[in-house]
Amino acid sequence: MENRPSVSIVIPTHSEKRWSLLVRTIASAKSQEYPANEIVVVVDHNPDLYRRARRDLAGVTVLENLYAQGVSGNRNTGAFHTHTPLIAFLDDDTIAATDWLGSLVAPFADPEVVGTGGGISPAWEGSRPKWMPDEFLWAVGGSYAGMPTTTAQIRNVWSASMVVRRETFMAVGGFRTGFGKLGGQNRPEDTELCLRMSNLAGGTWMYVPDAVIRHAVPASAATFSFFLRRCYAEGRGKVQMAGLLDGSRSLGSERDYLRSLPKAVVRNIAAAARGRGVSHALQAGGVLAGVAAAGVGGAAETIALKRAERRPALEAAR
Repeated sequence: MENRPSVSIVIPTHSEKRWSLLVRTIASAKSQEYPANEIVVVVDHNPDLYRRARRDLAGVTVLENLYAQGVSGNRNTGAFHTHTPLIAFLDDDTIAATDWLGSLVAPFADPEVVGTGGGISPAWEGSRPKWMPDEFLWAVGGSYAGMPTTTAQIRNVWSASMVVRRETFMAVGGFRTGFGKLGGQNRPEDTELCLRMSNLAGGTWMYVPDAVIRHAVPASAATFSFFLRRCYAEGRGKVQMAGLLDGSRSLGSERDYLRSLPKAVVRNIAAAARGRGVSHALQAGGVLAGVAAAGVGGAAETIALKRAERRPALEAAR
């Protein structure tokens, strides 16, 4: 048990409506078999919540977001405060299994590993929608069908369940502030971070499916309209991310994922035809709808970017 790297856990939060969830997340962070050196809760521009957290949350460090509103700056505030060689991130609506942190720290025995991430199991407030395909569980913050089932190298993980090597994280400047989740806007700030950290020195990310957290899915996120909006936002966000990095080359995993979806449609239609339930037919439709919504989002963002590129020339011509 000697010479184990110390690790701090950063938990961003922003709304008092999630107070009970936050308290639950902190309790799971405190109960880790691999104890954290420090648990840091960072409040995103909410003075009332900050005062309540300072008053009522014992045994944790409570900070206010030092950057513009948004989860990227919120996480950076906590991460930059810490001094441990490893930094873990948990969202404020998750519950981590007791072996979560230890399982995510283990791969760092390899010096080439710059980060790890774990399996995320959706914790539905109600029942899971019958139309929700396994391949699209990412839309509600869960691990999805097609991801590795054993510990394996992966392009990116999610910040709801992530551990990073401090040295590399600091070298790239942390999460890209101004590019991330804010209100109803979803952008892949965690994927963008993973790519920059990997590109810095050819480091690798490891996915550890047995390092499980449960991620709360409220009833409002289990509707078909939410699903379409989330897929649309993902399409826009991935195009934005490509523009920030190395263009379409950064979207290789997305292309592989898209190529796997026709098989999911065929499999579900075949299952429905064999009388295995109407839910399979609905899930086939869910795959098609999700792809269409993401495609529309990507097209909309591409058009918007091209218009923005032409705007200076048009203004100069006037």
